[in-house]
Amino acid sequence: MHRLAAPVLGLLVVAGCKLPTGSAAAPTPAAAPPPADRAALMAQLGAPRPEDTGAHYDRDEWGDWQEDGSGCSTREKVLQRDGQGVTTGRSCKVTGGTWTSEYDGVRATDPADLQIDHIVPVAEANRSGARGWTAEQRAAYYNDLDNLVAVSSRSNTQKSDQDPAEWRPVDAFSCEYATAWVSVKVKYRLTADQDEVAALNAMFNRC
Repeated sequence: MHRLAAPVLGLLVVAGCKLPTGSAAAPTPAAAPPPADRAALMAQLGAPRPEDTGAHYDRDEWGDWQEDGSGCSTREKVLQRDGQGVTTGRSCKVTGGTWTSEYDGVRATDPADLQIDHIVPVAEANRSGARGWTAEQRAAYYNDLDNLVAVSSRSNTQKSDQDPAEWRPVDAFSCEYATAWVSVKVKYRLTADQDEVAALNAMFNRC
């Protein structure tokens, strides 16, 4: 099962290069960050602030998956990174493999059964400080591998644009999820509201 890399000072480190055609290396589980690191992450998040519910939001303004020079899209990169025994065809197209959805533990062997989720949804980012972002900044956020994970379609639909106060993954992934959530918010200088901070602390307390 894939585990998001533990962040250092609020930044996740994820390889974004194209994997060789044929297979992907088995992911290495990442240990939960120690309490001191979790406390440091929460401190970087800052004091709770109300959401910017008046910010204009149009999903289409955040762009779509981008391709690199080899034709490998962001979606294909995430599928390669998060799967085991991944096979690819032309232009980096993922044709097979095995994936375990971190949100609900569902296993898949058909990449079409998976969706690529923004851990911190774009709508949440929009409410948390992205009001004045440029089109380039929004597109960069949309395609940031640090904020993406391959999950089951059902769990992604259930989550929608909810924050941890409203939706959480299965307990087995809750610590990694909270760590990734805070890391992305710190990376992009996004805020968190009171209920969100309380939920994140509760998740960390169970790590």
